[in-house]
Amino acid sequence: MSTAPFSSPSPVPHGAVPLPAPRVRNPVGSHVAVAGGLAAKGLAYAREIGAETVQVFVANPRGWATPAGDPRQDEAFRTACAEEGIPAYVHAPYLINFGSHTEATVESSVVSLRHSLRRARDIGALGVVVHTGSATGGRDRAAALAQVRERMLPLLEELDPGEDSEDPWLLLEPTAGQGASLCSRAADLGPYLDALERHPRLGICLDTCHAFAAGHDMAAEGGMRALLDEVTAVAGEGRLRLIHANDSKDVVGAHRDRHTNIGAGHIGAEPFRELFRHPATAGVPLVIETPGGKEGHAGDVARLKDLRDRGAAL
Repeated sequence: MSTAPFSSPSPVPHGAVPLPAPRVRNPVGSHVAVAGGLAAKGLAYAREIGAETVQVFVANPRGWATPAGDPRQDEAFRTACAEEGIPAYVHAPYLINFGSHTEATVESSVVSLRHSLRRARDIGALGVVVHTGSATGGRDRAAALAQVRERMLPLLEELDPGEDSEDPWLLLEPTAGQGASLCSRAADLGPYLDALERHPRLGICLDTCHAFAAGHDMAAEGGMRALLDEVTAVAGEGRLRLIHANDSKDVVGAHRDRHTNIGAGHIGAEPFRELFRHPATAGVPLVIETPGGKEGHAGDVARLKDLRDRGAAL
């Protein structure tokens, strides 16, 4: 596999910092468990499966606890990622929902996301992924988005957008369209970004399984290109900062978030080769969140690297 540098990332929003030039056009990696230490366990696992990029939790993904972390592990993780050229990302807890009608949930969401952003800075992560949430309690979409603006925008304004900033990007991850989702289709990104004033530290994490479940048929001829074209048109160039590369157990438009291994689901493997060739993905890392343990993860990483290399040869 070649490690020669590829083209520069797409242009970024005014005032925002571009993605650092990766060693390959699209580093491929995995979400990794870090119980036992970010560096000692998380990075060791990443190396074993051939990952070139990693995503981690810095708190219980299904709880509200905000642990301080281990400064020694933080420094070891940060140093190793910098020395080995491994882009790192944090996934915020799943409970976060800035569209909730319950004040306690919204308050906890603020505390939890602020914690993820601060911990991301501690470990040198480039971005924090957060699900875009839903309008609960029967409230309308406009009211929920107004609340997103009120409670999430101040967290963005705490981030330094300067060129030398070590603060992470906040990466919005559209959902699979379950319930009263605030953002699942590419078109939904426009109102959500507008609610947050298209902040220069605000980006997108595109989950391929979510997009497929929401109704974007990437398995159809030209489907992946059409999705990426629409994301770019709606969000603007340079907003796409991370891709969760997951196949789907369910058919297109099922609104079910069930990941499966690359090539084993209804999306199939070939659309990912199309993804690697699209201008919007230049410099954007891919992270798998697929089943199968170490063997399955290593297989998916290797499969995506092969599709990347075959796509570059065309």
